[in-house]
Amino acid sequence: MTVHQRNGRVPPDALRQTPQQDPASSPDGPTDADDSSFADHLEAAQDQTEDIDLSGHAKQRIAQRNISLNTTQRQELADAMDQLDDKGAQDAAVLREDAAFVVNVPNRTVVTALDQTEMKQRVFTQIDSAMRL
Repeated sequence: MTVHQRNGRVPPDALRQTPQQDPASSPDGPTDADDSSFADHLEAAQDQTEDIDLSGHAKQRIAQRNISLNTTQRQELADAMDQLDDKGAQDAAVLREDAAFVVNVPNRTVVTALDQTEMKQRVFTQIDSAMRL
């Protein structure tokens, strides 16, 4: 059992593999029964790896302050939240060179975001941890 399973984020049965029928054993040979497009599969994979949420406030602040948050940066935030979760953090400040994010670790939610200018003028309150990327 992993830490994430113990914390309830990954159901224990999610790691079990379901038996799959061998396509070569079908009378018609291999067939593509799945009509999903590559884009659908890609989106589903991204949803699994980008397991962080942005609060409405955070979305607004990221847009207002022109803070970049591409797929790689979202994954870095998710990895940071994993590390913070392993250490028992609840609310944390995650600092990048150009921005800072206040995150709620158990909910895996970015609460707000600050750009470099605002980081110089702000005091972070009600956090129990900080991490630099």
